[in-house]
Amino acid sequence: MLRKNRLFTPGPTPILPAAQTAMASFSMHHRTAEFRSLYSRVVADMKGFIGTKNDVLVMASSGTGVMEGSVSNLTSPGDKVLVLTAGKFGERWQDLAKAFGCSVELATAPYGRTFSLDEIRKKLSPDVRAVYVQAIESSTGARHDIEKIAQLVRDNGHDTLLVVDAITGLGTTHFDVDGWGIDVIIGGSQKALMIPPGLAYCAVSDRAWKRMETAKSPRYYFDFRRERKAAAKGESAYTPATSLIAALGAAIDFIRQMGDGDLVAGRKALVDNAELAAEMTRAGAQALGLKLFAPSCPGAALTAIQSPDGIDSGAIVKAFRESFAAVVANGQGEMKGQIFRIAHLGYYDYLDTVGILAALEHVLADVTGKPVEYGAAVRAAQEVYARALIHHS
Repeated sequence: MLRKNRLFTPGPTPILPAAQTAMASFSMHHRTAEFRSLYSRVVADMKGFIGTKNDVLVMASSGTGVMEGSVSNLTSPGDKVLVLTAGKFGERWQDLAKAFGCSVELATAPYGRTFSLDEIRKKLSPDVRAVYVQAIESSTGARHDIEKIAQLVRDNGHDTLLVVDAITGLGTTHFDVDGWGIDVIIGGSQKALMIPPGLAYCAVSDRAWKRMETAKSPRYYFDFRRERKAAAKGESAYTPATSLIAALGAAIDFIRQMGDGDLVAGRKALVDNAELAAEMTRAGAQALGLKLFAPSCPGAALTAIQSPDGIDSGAIVKAFRESFAAVVANGQGEMKGQIFRIAHLGYYDYLDTVGILAALEHVLADVTGKPVEYGAAVRAAQEVYARALIHHS
């Protein structure tokens, strides 16, 4: 049969058609009144997408660039910071903090698990200058309780900042950024926003801006204060990714339409969509006798599924690609070969979810050589969907 290439990876994700059109037809120069108008509108709308009144920066980089900026702008060499790590991207926070000379304290959890709040409480002290954590550890599919972590940080005192990598969390998880007291929250364009890689963004609190006045770590391209000053004039400090800004504008318009003209309602609908697709996928996988990798704290950005005993998950990834041209993700780091990951963030719908589960039934039969009850995963997912329709009505 004809095979359409489909991405089911937690970034890059499928591109919104309207964003593709916006990129293909874009030809503005970035130092013009027309582009400044577009840029200002997009940056202002990003506040609604994130859910904050804080200033928002949009920069041309991967999400890791703004993660780096969240260390260099907020710390001085020798500062004590607390890194919460439970996977590959928590380990990235650790590496970044060490690269800028911070004294790194760790609170850890095994891959696929979340943190002990008691351990975090014990590791927090008045001299901890910042706490760095993921909202979703996309290497494992685990979701961390940012609301409770934020409360611990706020209880620790006004001088401790909370920085959240929500690159796969924004658009898949409900946050109260200002109410919880998140000082920096970070996102990336190739996730729930449904456009290609190349833009990273963050919302920055007044506490964090104040810290930047005394932080002494070196910075240049990722100097948030310089970027904020430029954004106030409708510009970026350096050459922006102009076509991606046009795509971002189209994506925001699409999300606003999901909320019948209300961007905040559209953001909620986008998150609810991911939550439902994730619940359907978990039910489908379990109906096939597969085990979830982060069963106690699953996120909605993606579902991590354990490979059957004796089967390298790379064989499952390969079978998806060769049989259906569907791209799912292998495990990362120490989990490579042990899990595979199916994404739900951004431009995924009911048919995508049912389709990938139907494909999973065939893939499982192929790689294990054992009989599979065809339709079991699809039926389980449909039952979840039907219950959601009844609840919604």
